[in-house]
Amino acid sequence: MPAFAAAPPYDTAGGEWRTYGGNLGSWRYSALDQITADNFKNLRNSWTFLPDNLGPVPDPNLQTTPLMVKGTLYLTAGSRRAAVALDAANGELKWKYNIDEGERGMNAPRRGSGRGLSYWTDGIKERIIFVTIGYQMVCLDATTGLADPDFGNKGIVDLKLEMDQEIDLSGKTDGHDIGLHSTPLVVGDVIVMGAAHLPGRSPRKRHIKGYVRGFDARTGKRLWIFHTIPRKGEFGHDTWLNGSDEYTGNTGNWCQNSADPELGLVYIGVEAPTGDWYGGARPGDNLYSESILALDVKTGKRRWHYQTVRHGVQDRDIPCAPILCDITVNGNKIKALAQPTKQAWLYVLDRATGKPVWPIVDRPVPKGDVPGEWYPATQPHVTKPPPFDRQGFFKEYLIDFTPALRAEAEALVANYRIGPLFTPPSASKWPRPLATIMNPNGDGAAQWPGGAFDPETTIFYIFSNISYNPTGHIPANPAITDVGQMLGVASPPGDTSPGITRMTVQGMPLMKPPYGQITAIDLNKGEIVWQVPHGETPDEVRNNPALKGMAIPRTGSRGKVGVLVTKNLIIAGDGTATTGPDGKLGGWLRAYDKRTGKEVGAVPLPARVTGSPMTYMLGGVQYIAVAVSGPPGRLVAFRLG
Repeated sequence: MPAFAAAPPYDTAGGEWRTYGGNLGSWRYSALDQITADNFKNLRNSWTFLPDNLGPVPDPNLQTTPLMVKGTLYLTAGSRRAAVALDAANGELKWKYNIDEGERGMNAPRRGSGRGLSYWTDGIKERIIFVTIGYQMVCLDATTGLADPDFGNKGIVDLKLEMDQEIDLSGKTDGHDIGLHSTPLVVGDVIVMGAAHLPGRSPRKRHIKGYVRGFDARTGKRLWIFHTIPRKGEFGHDTWLNGSDEYTGNTGNWCQNSADPELGLVYIGVEAPTGDWYGGARPGDNLYSESILALDVKTGKRRWHYQTVRHGVQDRDIPCAPILCDITVNGNKIKALAQPTKQAWLYVLDRATGKPVWPIVDRPVPKGDVPGEWYPATQPHVTKPPPFDRQGFFKEYLIDFTPALRAEAEALVANYRIGPLFTPPSASKWPRPLATIMNPNGDGAAQWPGGAFDPETTIFYIFSNISYNPTGHIPANPAITDVGQMLGVASPPGDTSPGITRMTVQGMPLMKPPYGQITAIDLNKGEIVWQVPHGETPDEVRNNPALKGMAIPRTGSRGKVGVLVTKNLIIAGDGTATTGPDGKLGGWLRAYDKRTGKEVGAVPLPARVTGSPMTYMLGGVQYIAVAVSGPPGRLVAFRLG
């Protein structure tokens, strides 16, 4: 059995960036201090990498966070997801590796560039490990980019095999979609591998399962597997009623993970089961869906779990890596885990035991009226820290730039059910309720980029945005799904066209600003330190005729935005492209004083950010690199003038 003590320093102390989150605790922190509040505005574009020939078509959505090791940047890029090595000083291509997986790649559920790759070394060998769009793990020599013949089958492990279930390798069979777009986590000599599926709005009864596995980083041999839907005889099996464990699928681990080598634990975030929005075919609490799992990294055995949502029907997947941090609460030192979620809650747990640091209490939640659905009586509610964004949907959240806009918003909302966070989806009826307005929805609050942590101050930082949608159910079309209900909105009697839902007012968001913000939370106290809007005011608001002549303060903007913490600053890019003074669409890379949240500098970006920023030092120069959209998406590197 391989050891789990990391051979290299998996942190940013030497000015490198050796793992996706900066370190195994996913801090997204660097102590580099050459770039400051005084000189941030002087950053210039040092070089740009355009992956426009890495695949049959350009990929507009480059989501990667590169690694930097010994002067080389490693990343995934292109529509066929190539592994790429660049000179970190000038962006020159050193090598690239990709394979055409044919039909298997064409049927893949998670295509595109992916979010990055992993680095492993024993002090002699250096390897790059990544997952193809067709769900194969590839191990490359970090210097040459050639497949390592000592790993798997000539450098490749087929991840659709040894999955404790039969999977169609081509991906053509309905319900057999499986892949991964996040980065496998390397903990010492163990590679921890998750699984992702098609994001689906139509429920289904039968689907393959997204189990989690550990592999030997030297040989590619499978070491262990954890069944995220427990089998008969395994802990949690009794939470799947009426035999639903046998056919229910998903419950995968598509997000980034974190690990504590000293405790020998890897921390896994688990998504919802099939389907995200209807669970009538899977009665019960449904462990380990929408849970945080602590697994022994050597054996895959469960050490503890915490389920954030029981029997989820609102797509409350764990979206990002938990942050592992040491904090002091009421004089007690705690090895903590801070998990941001789509509910806008930060679940702070003891990472050795899984016990909440502050009370998380079960409270009654309303039952819905969707035929055939199974409803839990209570759900866990975080009492501290406070939510980092708005939860549920209430009239006081409505747009209020003018009385006329507010009146239009109230008239629209009158046709829907609104209420607190766990207000369930509605059986859609004409004329009302057409649906429940859900906030945050699957794209709201915390998202896959996750948060960041400053070890000097024990402050946690995260970007969040508003994202809401109507969730209603109508009788299912058997040609679409094999369960009784599906997402939809009722139409007027005699009208057979699909129901139409409008969630904007004069082209502007139904909810009032901020549309996107950064929040700082003191993890010793469990208190919000500051919140500031992040991102420019969107064009549809800033230039809206209904607001002509009005001075609208910056609203912030939406997107999937990662934050970076340095010795001096919080750094994040705009997740929405807006029109600049030059008349061109673009974004800004912004810096904030990490103590106060005051913006201290901004430099233009050619487009909105699609990846998370990272920083490194090379030749005495500090760089910041971030992926932005296209087509093609590109990696932009900045340095001082």
